[in-house]
Amino acid sequence: MRFRNLTRRREIGANCYLLESGDHRVVLDAGMHPKQVGFDALPDFGPLPHDTADGIIITHAHHDHIGALPVLMRKQPSTPVFMTEITGEITSGMLHNSVNVMTAQRVENSISEYPLFTHKELDENRANYVYRDLNRPFEIPDTNMEASFYDAGHILGSTGVMIKEGGNTLFYTGDVNFEPQTISMAADFPTSGIDVLVVETTRGTYARPEGYSRKGEKERLAALIRDTFDANGSVLIPVFALGKTQEVMLMLHELHEEGLIPEMPLHIGGLGTKITVLYDHYSDRSRRNYKGFQLLEDVKMLIKPEKRGRRGGPRQFVYQPRTIYCLSSGMMTEGTASNQFASKFIDNPRNAVAFVGYTDPESPGFRLRHAKAGEKIKLSPDLPAVEANARIESYDLSAHATREQIADYVEKVRPKKLLLVHGETDSQDWFRARFAETLNGGTEIIQPNLHEPITLW
Repeated sequence: MRFRNLTRRREIGANCYLLESGDHRVVLDAGMHPKQVGFDALPDFGPLPHDTADGIIITHAHHDHIGALPVLMRKQPSTPVFMTEITGEITSGMLHNSVNVMTAQRVENSISEYPLFTHKELDENRANYVYRDLNRPFEIPDTNMEASFYDAGHILGSTGVMIKEGGNTLFYTGDVNFEPQTISMAADFPTSGIDVLVVETTRGTYARPEGYSRKGEKERLAALIRDTFDANGSVLIPVFALGKTQEVMLMLHELHEEGLIPEMPLHIGGLGTKITVLYDHYSDRSRRNYKGFQLLEDVKMLIKPEKRGRRGGPRQFVYQPRTIYCLSSGMMTEGTASNQFASKFIDNPRNAVAFVGYTDPESPGFRLRHAKAGEKIKLSPDLPAVEANARIESYDLSAHATREQIADYVEKVRPKKLLLVHGETDSQDWFRARFAETLNGGTEIIQPNLHEPITLW
């Protein structure tokens, strides 16, 4: 068995990995790079000949793990795609939204190759989707490989995957969280019998402050909301449409029920609403907290979402005081609801912006997050610079495990080979340095380069 990294760069990008055993091939994830455009955003599928893959395995429905799936399926038209049912249904919604975004970008940014796939193609692709339950082994057709999904605790439907061949075993974590969130439960991963471990390293450069607790972060957020309410201002929470929108909705519901925040209208919109419909649909058929809870019905503060404004663009929100706006995207990417709304929001010193997830250093969200009071910020090329007078705060409510939690897991497993993926070089280097001390040379630590064939067993 050999492993090849099809991700073009050693960073958080277009996650995609190829397993080869004789004439058999299995692909793990097929993401699109969030910072690149056009063909440069895709994995490099070069080592994978046309229509030769025996299976494609998708761990979860975030764009950096599924964004290139339709392109890969076009190259592998006979290949089944294995994932949980929840991941499959969310994937469909996410990719249809991608078509709309790329269609708009073709005109606005003159990207001639967009869209890279069509709505019709996505509908046809569903015939190759194969849904499998957690902890239920299944065979990958025409191979001697057996696979099993384990709950990764990252978002609803997310998994790690175990692949067995003969007497050897590989486990790929995908994106993982080892502590419970508001909706998602902590990951439920195996710790024994793993020869090769392929592990994400997203937060390798982040050291969580001493004394941190998720409860403490929620209470800090509640204090910000109370202060802003008292100042007759509003709160903007930039969120990812998938996962973070739903987690924050339920968190705000909890804080209100506990009397920690006042009654305030809560607005969500766009893709976040569509994904929330799916979260509600699977509320009693998934491993999660608050089983059966219907976000769109049971969150009392929620203002029922309306249909989008102009076709192909985000809904336009009208500012009102003492209101919470939970809008995507989490990085405030140009053209999204959070970006456009912030341009008319952050100049008001009564208002507050609460960041609750990752922002890429090149994103508008990162610029605002690190702006000095009164600094002029340009959130989008087509918008004027705006003074950042609003209160800006950050909260560690990440859906990714901390570096220490991932390291603890690796040290329990003690695999023969450890492959570090899904992280910047600095992040991977932190793990390599720690394991040099804790694994005592008993594990071969590998940082895969593009297309480099790595023998696993």
